[in-house]
Amino acid sequence: MEERLQKFMARCGVASRRKCEAIITDGRVKVNDFVVTELGHKIDPQEDSVYIDNKIINIEENKIYIALNKPEGIVSTVKDEKERKTILDLVNVKERIYPIGRLDYDTCGLIILTNDGDIYNRVIHPRQAINKVYMAILEGCPTEDEIAKFCNGIDIDGYITAQADFEITKRIGFNCRATITIHEGKNRQIRKMCDVIGHSVIALKRISVGNISLGNMEKGSWRNLSEDEIKYLKNL
Repeated sequence: MEERLQKFMARCGVASRRKCEAIITDGRVKVNDFVVTELGHKIDPQEDSVYIDNKIINIEENKIYIALNKPEGIVSTVKDEKERKTILDLVNVKERIYPIGRLDYDTCGLIILTNDGDIYNRVIHPRQAINKVYMAILEGCPTEDEIAKFCNGIDIDGYITAQADFEITKRIGFNCRATITIHEGKNRQIRKMCDVIGHSVIALKRISVGNISLGNMEKGSWRNLSEDEIKYLKNL
């Protein structure tokens, strides 16, 4: 049965479907003896051989689903141009895995990794609006008006954020701790939103993504997702 080349690549654990499309258009993929750069190209996995950078790829039979507590000072990519330590330096598995979304360099907390391209696309797709919950330490303590502004949508870099939730949970001297829930994943979104209301982030940790929680995992540690957690992701 034929399927699109980028979908097959994602099922092989190469990368997310979107990243696979970029690999194709970069001219790095061969089907049998021919370089393919068109995204609409279809293959028969039973008959065709697919190569990336002249290395054959095959379906990853063993699907991996991992929760990692990313420390600060680690980049959440599989490779880094500046040769900084990445999340893959923390997770020791033989399968080729990649993160679902990202956390910025200075943010710690939960990040999910997998080699399941279908799961990646389910979680990352904007229509899901999955809750992402963070614990933040902020400079100062926002007023009710500032919190309402944060929750009702803020212009960051010309983008109006979706509705969010914000709850102050503790005052720490002149500063405060807050639980923040968003449904998007723009670059440094929470930090930029907090800057707009005049209360910059001192420290930031993601504590859950949908029904998957960080729990009491130590920084730098990881675990395999439970069957219930995997079922939750597959039913999104």
